[in-house]
Amino acid sequence: MSLRPIAVLAIALSALPLHLAAQATSPLDPLAKEIDTRLEQVMPKVIAWRRDIHEHPELSFEEKRTSALVEKHLRALGLEVRAPVGKTGVVGILKGGKPGPVVALRADMDGLPVTEQVNLPFKSTVRTMYNGMDVGVMHACGHDNHVAILMGVAEVLTGMKAKIPGTIVFLFQPAEEGLGGAQAMVEDGALKDPRPSAIFGLHVWPSSLGSISTRAGGFMAAADGLAINVKGRQTHGSSPWRGVDPIPVAAQIIMGLQTVASRQIDVTSAPAVITIGMIQGGNRGNIIPDSVVMIGTIRTFDQAMRAEIHERVKRTAEDIARSAGATATVEISGGGLITQNDAALLDKMSPTLKRTAGEGGLRTINPVTGSEDFPVFTKEIPGIFYFLGVAPKGADLAKQPANHSPLFFADEGALPTGVRSLANLAVDYLKSGGLKASSVQ
Repeated sequence: MSLRPIAVLAIALSALPLHLAAQATSPLDPLAKEIDTRLEQVMPKVIAWRRDIHEHPELSFEEKRTSALVEKHLRALGLEVRAPVGKTGVVGILKGGKPGPVVALRADMDGLPVTEQVNLPFKSTVRTMYNGMDVGVMHACGHDNHVAILMGVAEVLTGMKAKIPGTIVFLFQPAEEGLGGAQAMVEDGALKDPRPSAIFGLHVWPSSLGSISTRAGGFMAAADGLAINVKGRQTHGSSPWRGVDPIPVAAQIIMGLQTVASRQIDVTSAPAVITIGMIQGGNRGNIIPDSVVMIGTIRTFDQAMRAEIHERVKRTAEDIARSAGATATVEISGGGLITQNDAALLDKMSPTLKRTAGEGGLRTINPVTGSEDFPVFTKEIPGIFYFLGVAPKGADLAKQPANHSPLFFADEGALPTGVRSLANLAVDYLKSGGLKASSVQ
């Protein structure tokens, strides 16, 4: 590992114990106390790992360097390790010294084709070819933090292995950004032998530093790809009546699609978003083109509503096109599933989240229209997914760069809460004997 000297970071290592001091008013049990002690010892490593991974980002299913770093660490801890799993994923298995259930913890590893604009000593300068273009590569979604956090959790919990009542499976997942890595890991047996009875995962988010945000039920949206090809009949731009102009037809379809979300579904049950993000048609001002292609996305939080919207989008586009003498071909590609937090599991583990987030640190938020592939795991077993706030202390949250921005910045002051929350979730779940009844939706 090659790390540059760090001289200008906003969060110094010396400040970490102050952050770790945030405790619930009730006394901690012995295992929680031991997690805190070991956490303070491992934090310098967590920060070093995070900076190293941030400086060397890799795109989806190309996370070979990151996977090697993770695998080496897990093997050094003496864990049972499987690699590669799901092309470039890594699975580590920690068997506690006492009998008990099995729980899984997940971190995703891939970066994005984004050129970093944050001035850090460990700023990414990596470039690669993506879709035929020379692009920068950046951990613009913060997965470098996720990997470092889970590596830290593995070290903390391995150090207290003899006292752990059960088994912990560490899932280091590739290719979340393409919404394919979780499926690849499941198909490769990541949830088998041993099979976890629950899974926990987190994601850094530009919210208050060290806060934990989540909700029961639909938390993050399903993301479906939408492609519409409007076919008219090409003619001279001076004589539109001699052909069928697909451009105004496409415009009418775009406006018509907005009534699907605003007028045709019950918005009181769950929100939905239909967006056209790209439109292409024609190559000259005096030629009416033969066709127009539109590309977009559909975001939903309810499976029945998702199916209904698909039907209405198809009907709206086809009928509008037909009314103008054109045709519309609609293709909807299934993307990420709805991220559903198991209500019974969240109720069971909320005291742990409250304790590890500190006073006032656990928040219930509205559904988020971004998408994740974590629900590929929760389709198999109950789970909880939550956001870890990484906005700098005192920052204007309304102006914080969002995930996927070249200016996205994660304050390292949140990393202890990430390690502490995942470690305590795993231990508290195992101590409780697991989830006896589930409300998976």
